[in-house]
Amino acid sequence: MWFYVQYVMIGHQQSYAAAHNIPRGNLSDLYPRWLGARELLLHHRDPYSAEMTREIQIGYYGRVLDPSRPYDPEDQQGFAYPVYVVFLLAPTIRLPFWAAQSGARWLLVLLTAATVPVWLRTLRWRPHASLAVIFVILAVGSFQTIQGIKLQQLSLLVNGFIVGAALLLVEGQFFLAGSLAALATIKPQLAFPLSAWLLLWAVSNWRARRSFVFGFVGTIVALVAGGELVLPGWIGQFRQAIIAYRRYNNGAGSTLDLLFQPIWGTVLSVVVVFGLCVVCWRVRRTSNQDPTFSWIIALILTATVVIVPKAAPYNQVLLIGPILLVVRHLSFLWRRSFPLRVSLVFAGALVFWPWLATLAIAGASLFLPYPELQSAWALPVYDSLVIPLAVFVLVAFVAKVLHRQESSSPGVQVLAP
Repeated sequence: MWFYVQYVMIGHQQSYAAAHNIPRGNLSDLYPRWLGARELLLHHRDPYSAEMTREIQIGYYGRVLDPSRPYDPEDQQGFAYPVYVVFLLAPTIRLPFWAAQSGARWLLVLLTAATVPVWLRTLRWRPHASLAVIFVILAVGSFQTIQGIKLQQLSLLVNGFIVGAALLLVEGQFFLAGSLAALATIKPQLAFPLSAWLLLWAVSNWRARRSFVFGFVGTIVALVAGGELVLPGWIGQFRQAIIAYRRYNNGAGSTLDLLFQPIWGTVLSVVVVFGLCVVCWRVRRTSNQDPTFSWIIALILTATVVIVPKAAPYNQVLLIGPILLVVRHLSFLWRRSFPLRVSLVFAGALVFWPWLATLAIAGASLFLPYPELQSAWALPVYDSLVIPLAVFVLVAFVAKVLHRQESSSPGVQVLAP
């Protein structure tokens, strides 16, 4: 997979860019945030300003974008994050960008690798060491992870915060879990669905779970207030940046938008959100030690990837936990019903397809010339849009089966912890 991304996909992108005069600078998603943090904290400049956006473009693309050029990218690469992201990047702002970029790459590699054992502990699963190592290799060697590492995408950092919060919740460390969940809001679109459910879950048993609310709200207040100190009025500017981002990324959309067209995608997103709200309300009193708790987290994370406004593959790192949860109970699920077995086979085939395709490309590289190899660049990512939907349908199907069995046998655990 690393060979494919580096020499086939990136090679194709470089050839295409050279042929169409498309600018290519550092192309690091970290750069706009890093430059904005550096200029704000060291020189008190507004990271949301048009002037800063132009400077970001010079580093990110290699020059300022020109709307008169038909092949110039539409994404302006403005600072479209909550301003408090600068506090996480503050330790790097005095470094040259190449050093910050290199450090971010290794941090994201190690963090993504660490999410696997953290998820296994969260799921109370102790597989053989060799199987755990395989899981780590597959997680770090997935296209979604590699894309995030190559771009230094903060979605991988947010995934780390979410995974850490899930483990702390299962282990009863509610205050720290709330703090990590709050840090994940540097990407609100990824953090909001799970945070909303966890706040509902916490207030549903206030006496036992109130420390989660204190941790979450306290950290959010500190981040927002800190943002006001370094950039007064940042909330309004952030809102304008989001509006501008959606305007110049009008071709982007959620997984459902791209699969079913925007109108039907919006309708389906509303259906998913409504169904999720109904499920979350019914299980709001579930104990953090109950296996159902893990399934609800998995369901929310998969739904988030399906409905998030930008269907970027790197956001699919949120699926690592849900997929591990399915594998954890694979033998149980396989015995449930024929439709569930079909769903398992279909979802499994989609998840494994990128690796099979890259194996074929790697083998073909032994005898095919490089230009012909590049022509197959899209083969491993053909199903990238379908993967999150398939995993969501599978997890939702399982949740429905478990809910029915628990309703028919109240007080009996369907799955072992």
